[in-house]
Amino acid sequence: MQYRRLGTTDLDVSLICLGTMTWGEQNSEAEAHAQLDRAVDLGVNFIDAAEMYPVPPKPETFGRTEAHIGTWLKKRPEMRGKVVLASKVTGANNSMPHVRDGKGRLDRANIAAAIDGSLKRLQTDYIDLYQTHSPDRHVNAFGRLGYVHAPEQDGAAIAETLDALADLVKAGKIRHVGLSNETPWGTMRHLELAAGGSRPRVQSIQNPYSLLNRTYEVGLAEISSRERCGLLAYSPLGMGVLTGKYLNGARPAAGRLTRFERFKRYSTARAEPAAAAYVQIAREAGLDPAQMALAFVNTRPFLTSTIIGATSLPQLEQNIASLSVTLSSDVLAAIERVHASSPNPCP
Repeated sequence: MQYRRLGTTDLDVSLICLGTMTWGEQNSEAEAHAQLDRAVDLGVNFIDAAEMYPVPPKPETFGRTEAHIGTWLKKRPEMRGKVVLASKVTGANNSMPHVRDGKGRLDRANIAAAIDGSLKRLQTDYIDLYQTHSPDRHVNAFGRLGYVHAPEQDGAAIAETLDALADLVKAGKIRHVGLSNETPWGTMRHLELAAGGSRPRVQSIQNPYSLLNRTYEVGLAEISSRERCGLLAYSPLGMGVLTGKYLNGARPAAGRLTRFERFKRYSTARAEPAAAAYVQIAREAGLDPAQMALAFVNTRPFLTSTIIGATSLPQLEQNIASLSVTLSSDVLAAIERVHASSPNPCP
């Protein structure tokens, strides 16, 4: 396993982070525990969750993912000091009727309620990295490229959010702060407001990044590099599209895109031709398509960690093994040719 420093903290996190959003929906508690055990055995020390998980979010499963992690920590209390535990607070952009009456905002009251619920489910006194799940304002995220200015949709000011998070740091409930689904403006505004030292500095940005979506490179990559606020890449396989299992109209029974109609982000008209081209590059080079796609993400200089999700132990092991895959100059050149001809088909 390789490790990288989390922002400006004293924490070293594994280059592979264990994503958990299938636990409680596609995976049982026993399967979640088995994944945690195996990932730790392979050197993973970074676990990412969210209060709204599993997905798709439903009232009857809300918080179940964190609860599964909590029962594992109770069973293996020696692991709490060895793993870096991350979770997220739900805001307006992913608010749901069953989460704080659908009025989730990143204000003091909502954040205070969210952290106490997460700590209880996780059966821990603190979270190492607490992230806002999405901005508390209208942004061009979740498949939207063009920005539409809609200040009437603004919720809590970023300063209020950071002040609320500062209270949690002082109380010992969280150690560090991160962002998710954030923009360049939002990231720099967070950093600016924390510059005086009284507010917590954001240490990471959890955004989508894969061969099908490299929009992070446009503005945020420079911020990550210059400001020591690295990327935690989610959906590095485009929800499985880059494995090739959905090509030619295939819909495997256990596949996420087969089971849940809500996931349209990686099913665009341009997605399949681009995915097919990347899969062909891998196969011609004698590489597993999923491992090639992950190896590309793993080697980006602005990356802190790649978040992988798995529904089986063999899949988990295969994804972690991407760390040993080296991409030749020919493979990288072929990847860039496809990207140039079909850039970001799944923003």
